[in-house]
Amino acid sequence: MSYGWLVSADSSPNPPWAAVVFHGEKVDVEKLRHLVDKAAAEAGFAETGWFKTSVDDAGQEATRRALAKKPAVVLAAGGDGTVRAVAEALRSTDVPLALIPSGTGNLLARNLDLSLSLAPAVTAAFTGEDRTIDLGMAEITRADGATEEHAFVVVAGIGLDAEMIANTNSKLKKAVGWLAYLDGGMRALTESEPAHMYYQLDGQSTRHLSAHTLMMGNCGSLPGGMLLIPEAKLDDGILDFVAFKPRGRFGWLRVWNKIWWENGVLRKSALGRKIIDVSRDVRDVAYFRGRQLVVEVDPAQECQLDGDEFGQVTKIHTWVERAVLTVRMPSPRKGH
Repeated sequence: MSYGWLVSADSSPNPPWAAVVFHGEKVDVEKLRHLVDKAAAEAGFAETGWFKTSVDDAGQEATRRALAKKPAVVLAAGGDGTVRAVAEALRSTDVPLALIPSGTGNLLARNLDLSLSLAPAVTAAFTGEDRTIDLGMAEITRADGATEEHAFVVVAGIGLDAEMIANTNSKLKKAVGWLAYLDGGMRALTESEPAHMYYQLDGQSTRHLSAHTLMMGNCGSLPGGMLLIPEAKLDDGILDFVAFKPRGRFGWLRVWNKIWWENGVLRKSALGRKIIDVSRDVRDVAYFRGRQLVVEVDPAQECQLDGDEFGQVTKIHTWVERAVLTVRMPSPRKGH
């Protein structure tokens, strides 16, 4: 399907204008266009430019085409993969990213406490204030030695979490949303074995880790009330790492209890935090922090970035780039 209102190669207008990078299969484009046109007119913006992603372009090239025409803001309308791709292209440009949540997880929007409703998100894109956040970067190495570099805004991972994503049924995901990951997780879990990982944190000596999964987070909240990485912050210049290494018959139960009950429920109250303080540490879940992490695995393991599968890798080097992404946030209400 083609859209006659897709942006052309005209020169940038003098008034500010917005670019929308959108995933055609995840967005009600006509509804979004109506809301964007209304908000743009009210804010005194010129005609909006529309840039569609494709099978061959998750959004990086579409965003670069938009940037060549100097937009005042770029709206990312799609799932987490679209947001990740647009953020990658906006890295260090000072052009703000406005989130139009349209996917299954909407992970960055959740971690920024943004509205997941379409109309408020569009309004904020034209009337909001800007905030800078960090960006995670990952260089992945394939078994043949080929390397790729990508950004991630929420979490990267190797091992079981990536296998879970690879095993998730796309039709089920479309039907029931993020709950489909539970189905993929159960199928991955039945075949999962701990992987031998050798890692260097911030250039220190190499250490060994036997774990089912290792994740690198720029922020830590997931759908369903799960707080994967409690200490992770979007603007502290640090990446937070978590490894799942369940032991014995009840190991996975302790992992689940840690990330859902302890992190997601108890930490929300003063009494709950006191309970955590006096409780024994769960050795099945390990946390550590740093600015960069290099991990090598043998055999190769599945890799994911912000919920998108990236195939098998033998090495992943992740690092944080501080305050290189500008995000458009809703303006605080007067008097609050």
